[in-house]
Amino acid sequence: MAVTIKTPEQIGKMRAAGAILAETERLIREQIRPGITTQELDDLAEKYIRSRGAIPSFKGYGGFPASLCISVNEEIVHGFPGKRKLLSGDIVSVDMGCYIDGFHADMARTYGVGDVSPEAEKLIRVTKESFFEGLRFAKAGCHLHQIGDAIEKYVKENGFSVVRDYVGHGIGRALHEDPSVYNYKVPGRGIELVAGMALAIEPMVTAGDWHVRLLKNGWTAVTKDGSLSAHYENTVIITDGAPELTTLPKAD
Repeated sequence: MAVTIKTPEQIGKMRAAGAILAETERLIREQIRPGITTQELDDLAEKYIRSRGAIPSFKGYGGFPASLCISVNEEIVHGFPGKRKLLSGDIVSVDMGCYIDGFHADMARTYGVGDVSPEAEKLIRVTKESFFEGLRFAKAGCHLHQIGDAIEKYVKENGFSVVRDYVGHGIGRALHEDPSVYNYKVPGRGIELVAGMALAIEPMVTAGDWHVRLLKNGWTAVTKDGSLSAHYENTVIITDGAPELTTLPKAD
């Protein structure tokens, strides 16, 4: 495992990427409504990211065709934008990344569309809260696997399941770097965290069972039992004190 430690200058560049992505997320959030197509959201995001001199990290990555991963209802991750119109009662997960001046930022949010069920509201809330449970251990001196332990414990306590097929990751010059950041308990303590590490922590949570299947496009993962799924992610810089979230403005 080759975990890179970022210099203060590099962290500054990651802050800049994170700020652009946070602005992109705000634009997307304001447009989430019944009737909008997922392609319209993708077009909006790509236009804004490029207007800031950045590049969408996902477009063309491994052959992925879009700037955003947009996953609706039972879709967990890597959904393709297209002609699908969002409906009241849907939940939609939007995963986005950008690249500028040699460094990436990565984040995801799940939104309710119109009037959603109490279960859907709870799923979105618990997924977000589980991220912050794990974040308590994202600091120098803690160990990597404490993050996943805390996430899974909180999710289970609330009656939901953590997806195991997809995990978080290191991030920096590459979109995906070492280490893998599990969202569930695994054997051992994992590596010790030190200041300068950068992690994309991203719990993916389902209302039912955690097992997944792939759609025919070879990318989009959905819950095997058809239950709803939510996703929450930020790019996190490990420090000697509180972690820094480059993709989460303090006002949010």
